[in-house]
Amino acid sequence: MRYLSLVLVAAMLAAPLLAQKKGPTDDELTDQVLVKLASDPDVGGVKFDVSVHDGEVTLKGKVRTDKQKVKAEKVAKKVKGVTSVNNQLVISPD
Repeated sequence: MRYLSLVLVAAMLAAPLLAQKKGPTDDELTDQVLVKLASDPDVGGVKFDVSVHDGEVTLKGKVRTDKQKVKAEKVAKKVKGVTSVNNQLVISPD
């Protein structure tokens, strides 16, 4: 009985701490994605429009190659808290 009481007390104390551990905000995710993209050697010089809503990242802008388009999506997906990526990048060699 004493063990059960200790477990219940521990659970009640831990619940608020676990509830506070939400993921990053959309603004924080936007910043993190932009930093990761800027620091990547394959897509670092490309200007991206990044928006985030409920963890879903939307990438817009122009890239020179399909490789850059794919890489940008992979980089964005690796950011902790990103739930999905909507890749609307356009390939434009100009």
